Amino acid sequence: MGTTTNKGPMRSQNGFQDVTKNTDTGAVTVNSTYGTNAAVVGTITGRQAINNDWNVVGGLDSTLTAAQSGTLFLVDGTANNVINLPALSTGNVGVRYDFQLTVAVGASTTTTFVLPGSAVSAFQAMVSLVAGAAANAVSDVAGDTLTWVNSTVANARVSMVCSSDDGTNSKWVTTVLSTPIATVA
Repeated sequence: MGTTTNKGPMRSQNGFQDVTKNTDTGAVTVNSTYGTNAAVVGTITGRQAINNDWNVVGGLDSTLTAAQSGTLFLVDGTANNVINLPALSTGNVGVRYDFQLTVAVGASTTTTFVLPGSAVSAFQAMVSLVAGAAANAVSDVAGDTLTWVNSTVANARVSMVCSSDDGTNSKWVTTVLSTPIATVA
């Protein structure tokens, strides 16, 4: 296992830091000491988790968890997929997911992203047509289902982060790049 270490403690604004990086995994460990009685020790992983659950030929209907925050989900669009966002919880605020379409959505299929909760839960989406005109972005803030429609091309992307969740309703700030343009309803 390869590890590189800085050449001794570095003086930070309020203390000292030792930084090590595992060259095999990319994990960076920062050990910081502030004053005489306080120390902060932690590991920052430098790689995004990748999930292939929806990257299969058969469609999948499954629910994400808050623990999967920060994950890039690869999606095969040859069959109908339903990606349910996690159950409503105040702990969802800040949860983030990314999705990339690896195989185009079939001519008679869709991939949908579904929010839980009442009609007040909504995507706050900025939806763009990749191969369209420069002024083609659409803002849609009224809907709990985002859809990659049939014939959406491979490499379409969705990024979303939960901006509010009171346990009853949620809002997810979402950016979509696709051709044809995705829908929110």
